[in-house]
Amino acid sequence: MNVIYKGLSDTGRKRGHNEDSFLIDEELSLFIVADGMGGHAGGGTASRLAVETVDMVVREAWAMDDSPLKEDCPLQSSRIPSVLRRAVQEACFKIYEAAQNNSHLAGMGTTTVALLIHGNHAFFAHVGDSRIYLIRGQLVQQVTEDHSLVNEQIRAGMITAEEALKSRYKNIITRSVGFEPTVQVDVMGLVCEPGDTFVLCSDGMSNLVRENDILRLTSTDDLEAAVQGMVDLANERGGDDNITVVSARVL
Repeated sequence: MNVIYKGLSDTGRKRGHNEDSFLIDEELSLFIVADGMGGHAGGGTASRLAVETVDMVVREAWAMDDSPLKEDCPLQSSRIPSVLRRAVQEACFKIYEAAQNNSHLAGMGTTTVALLIHGNHAFFAHVGDSRIYLIRGQLVQQVTEDHSLVNEQIRAGMITAEEALKSRYKNIITRSVGFEPTVQVDVMGLVCEPGDTFVLCSDGMSNLVRENDILRLTSTDDLEAAVQGMVDLANERGGDDNITVVSARVL
């Protein structure tokens, strides 16, 4: 399937610097968003290392003679989820190692979400509270599940989703890439349909832009306008964090 795409990152209205990173690898149909933490130097370094390392590892797998990225096999038999898991785990160790070797980077880490579209399949890897949404027809589904304290409270029935948006703990994540030498990576895959639109974003967008907004904005044929619209809307509603949005549409 052919894929069109657009990505945009914005500092927002409250932060003095941008610790988010994103990467689009057109050749591989690989899309990555990372939201760093650990201060000006640490957060930006962690997110940059994450997107660069994931892309590098996937590219190395693509170059193999028996590459999983060149197989045409059923979704359940694909080796691509293993490649994405290994890529994020390698990014985790590289970030952790960099922090150990530089006191100015101590404690840095990052969220990471990655989407790889191969044939008529979409594969995801995920750590943290950055998100991937699937828009199919008039339906919006959050594909990833937040690794965050408030999401655990929602699942336990302690608070509602609306209360989570206002919680003082909404920015606390329970899993990150690079804070420790290893991390558990969630991976999954699905069968694409023509017209499927995927939105990858940092929480600077998802905390302020609702699913009905995403559906409305991505209903246009102009993907660039849709991505710009999501960033603008997050800024209009406060822009209290860095805002990064990457969208890919299957044709």
